[in-house]
Amino acid sequence: MARRLMLALVAALLISGLFTFWLSRRVAHASHVPVQPPNQYVAAARSLDPGEVIRREDVSMIDWPRSHPLAGSFVKVDDVVGRAVLYPLSVGQPILDRQLAAAGAGIGLTGRIPSGMRAIALKSDEVVGVAGFLMPGTHVDVLVTYTDTQHPDPVTATVLQDAEVLAAGHQVQPDPSGKPVSVDVVTLLLSPEDAEKAVLASEKGTIHFVLRNGGDHNQAGATPVALAQLAALPNAHGPAPANVAAMAPKPVVKKPWVVETMLGDKRSTASFY
Repeated sequence: MARRLMLALVAALLISGLFTFWLSRRVAHASHVPVQPPNQYVAAARSLDPGEVIRREDVSMIDWPRSHPLAGSFVKVDDVVGRAVLYPLSVGQPILDRQLAAAGAGIGLTGRIPSGMRAIALKSDEVVGVAGFLMPGTHVDVLVTYTDTQHPDPVTATVLQDAEVLAAGHQVQPDPSGKPVSVDVVTLLLSPEDAEKAVLASEKGTIHFVLRNGGDHNQAGATPVALAQLAALPNAHGPAPANVAAMAPKPVVKKPWVVETMLGDKRSTASFY
C-alpha cells in the first residue's frame, strides 16, 4: 500500500513538472514576440478653418493603431505644408487628402473648388434670396422669371436644383453663431454645364434662390409656371365658364305709372313709363 502511494506521488510530481516546463516555454515564447509599433499620421495641432494654408507649426504627428490604417492620410509633414484647408479640422484630427485643396491650387475661394467644378456668382434681391439665410454650405434651387416673344406674360422656371452655396457675399464660411447676413450676391458651386445655364438665366431674367433641406437631394419634376396659370385666368377665345349664366343679373321690369282722370260722370285711365 505504501509502495503504491509512493508511485502515485512520483507520477503526480512528474506530470506537474512536465506541465510547468511546457507552460514556461509558452510564456517565454510569447514574451519574445515583437510588438509592432503604431502608425504615425499627420494631424492638426490646432483648429483649422476652411481657406487657411497649413504651416509647419499647425500640424503634429499622432499614433494610430496599425490594425486600422487610414486611407488618404499623410505620414510626412512636408506633404501637407502649403496646402489650403477645404473643411474645418479640429485639434488632433488626422488630416486626409480629400480635406485639402490640391497642391498648388492657391488659397481662398479657388482652393475650395474641386477638380472639374466651377464657381459662379449670381445676383438676386436680398428679400428674394431667402432674407439672408443663404450661408456657405447650404443648398438651393435657382429659379428665373422671364418674358419672351412666345410668352408675353411673365414665366417662372426652375433652372438648377440642389446647387451648393460656396460663398455668400464675401463670406466663405458660416457665421459661428449662426447669425444670418443679408447679401445680394451668392457664389454657387456648379458643373460647367450648369454654369452655362446659370449665365443664360441671369441674362434673360430675374434670378431667385429657393432654400432646400440640406439632406434633400431629390430632383423634382418642376414645370414652368405662367402668369395665366398663377391667376387662373379664363381663356379669352374659349367657352364661357359654366357659372356665368347663373351669375348673370336678371332683367329689371319697370312698373308703369297709372293716372286716372274723372270728368263729370266719365272716368279714364292712362299709363306712363
